[in-house]
This record gives sequence, C-alpha cells and structure tokens, in this order.
Amino acid sequence: MAQAKRDHTGDEAQSHAIRTLKKYPNRRLYDTQTSSYITLADVKKMVLDGQEFVVRDAKTNEDITRSILLQIILEEETGGVPMFSTNMLAQIIRFYGHTMQGLMGSYLEKNIQAFIEMQNRFAEQSKGMYDPKSFSPELWTQFMKVQAPMMQGLMTNYLEQSKNIFVQMQEQMQKQAESLMPGFGGFPGANKR
Repeated sequence: MAQAKRDHTGDEAQSHAIRTLKKYPNRRLYDTQTSSYITLADVKKMVLDGQEFVVRDAKTNEDITRSILLQIILEEETGGVPMFSTNMLAQIIRFYGHTMQGLMGSYLEKNIQAFIEMQNRFAEQSKGMYDPKSFSPELWTQFMKVQAPMMQGLMTNYLEQSKNIFVQMQEQMQKQAESLMPGFGGFPGANKR
C-alpha cells in the first residue's frame, strides 16, 4: 500500500513537471517526454491545453520558448482572421527601445490577465445555461440578448480595471521621474481618477 501511494505521488509529480522540447538545427522540434518529433501545431495544442513546457536549443541549451510562441502567433496572424491590426503592431514596435517599453509590456500583460478573469467569470456565470453542442447562430443571438446586461457589467469592470492599471502606471512613472529629477512637473492627469 505504501509502495502504491509512493508510485502515485511520483506519477503526480511527473505530470506537473515542465515538459521539455528541443529545437534542432534542422528546425525540427523534439518532445523529450514522448521521444518524438512534433510540429508547431502540436506546440499550439499544448498551449491551448494549458500544458507547461520549455523549448531549448539542442546545441546551446538556451531557452527559446518565446521565439517558438512568437512563431505560432505569426502563423495565426498570417492565416485566418488576425487579432492585431497593422496600426496596433506598428504602435507596439514603436515601444521597443523606448523608455516606456517595460511599462507597456507590464500594462499589456495586466490587461490580458484582467480580460481572462472577466472571461472566466462570464463562463462561470453562464455555466449550465446552454449546451454548447446545440448552439446555432439563432440561439447564440437569443443567449446574448439575455446575457447583455451581465456582459455589460463585466466589460465595465474590465474597463475600470484597465483604467486603474493605466493610472497606477502613470503614478509609478511620476514617482520615478520625481526621484530622478526633483521638482519635475510630472504627467498631466496622473493624480486624477
């Protein structure tokens, strides 16, 4: 019995271990867990399934996870319906090398997290109200009419959180500017809420 419990705990720890993928010079990805080559589509599925993984360069052992994730985003953006407009991508590029780069990254990350939380609350609140397999466009329209007030409340909360994050960033920037240059006038509207 103790042996079985110990084995179960080992399996549990192994299932929570971060999966390692290796990228070889021939541009192929190798999954060390399954001992097989995989594609970017397989990596995308791992992301969608919420699996934790790291991608390492097979020669240098450098962590190249970000570059693989960016490749997946590039494929998604070039095929189907893109998420980012040309203007938005240009604006993001303009922040690279800018003093605001770190703050912008933090702002975007917090905003995405707030949006995910809002989406999860919506899913939780609407759980059991419909069968996703039988949803037609007509049923979706009816569902949205019923859910509109709830969605409006969630979007209002999301926008308020987004505004608060931006105000916090402004205040943080003003404090940093004042500590570097005492008497600095700061940013307009930083203390207004």
